[in-house]
Amino acid sequence: MLQEIASLFNAYLVPLIWKIMGAIALWIIGGWLIGFAGKLLARSLAVRKIDATLTRYLESGANVLMRLLLIAAVFGVLGVETTSFAALLAAAGIAVGVAWGGLLTHFAAGVFLIVLRPFKVGDFVTAGGVTGEVKGIGLFVTTIDMADNVRVYVGNNKIFSDSIQNYAANPYRRVDLTTQIAPSVNPADAIKRLQARVAQIPNVLTDPAPSVEILQFNQSGTLIAVRPFCYNDDYWQVYFDGNKAIAEVSSEAGYEAPA
Repeated sequence: MLQEIASLFNAYLVPLIWKIMGAIALWIIGGWLIGFAGKLLARSLAVRKIDATLTRYLESGANVLMRLLLIAAVFGVLGVETTSFAALLAAAGIAVGVAWGGLLTHFAAGVFLIVLRPFKVGDFVTAGGVTGEVKGIGLFVTTIDMADNVRVYVGNNKIFSDSIQNYAANPYRRVDLTTQIAPSVNPADAIKRLQARVAQIPNVLTDPAPSVEILQFNQSGTLIAVRPFCYNDDYWQVYFDGNKAIAEVSSEAGYEAPA
């Protein structure tokens, strides 16, 4: 009896254990090689000065392809025939297609994002309802880091089918600020003081010049629009300094607080 068990063990279990160990080793080594190949690809594309957006997309596609080949190789080591693996992959593809019918649309939208280039990696955008810096355009999702350092993954089709605001497309942008002054304050005096003070804010452009105008009259007095221009990288500095300048002008002039 023991001899029969030992015979069965040597005939079936030992080869299976070796196959499993070989598959595990192949998966580990293959994963390392895929990572190494990905770095070589990224370095090669960087040397050729390929655009970062296209580089990230090619890296993502190459990684998916190499992972699929590695899985096929692992199945081969385990003794699963390639035709069986192909059938399994096809069945899985059908299941995925039924469960996630929009997956192909995300892939197609990603291709269009790469070709049409409404934005690139590093741009600050509002896309798919998310505002932040684009970190990468993948096969199915786009990675965006928001201003509070939260990373968001947005489906490519959601981005492509919605409006896209690219704040980095033009070299400079307008900073929109407002200040409410009381009815007792002379709007002309406030505008003159604000124009002089806003012009002193660092990184505010002189061309186009800052605009300080009456936006509307309301029950609380006069609402004044303060609109300096600056380069994209200086936006938040000018925004916050602009609010400080408005507060300083009101305090120095002794303006009455609006009701």
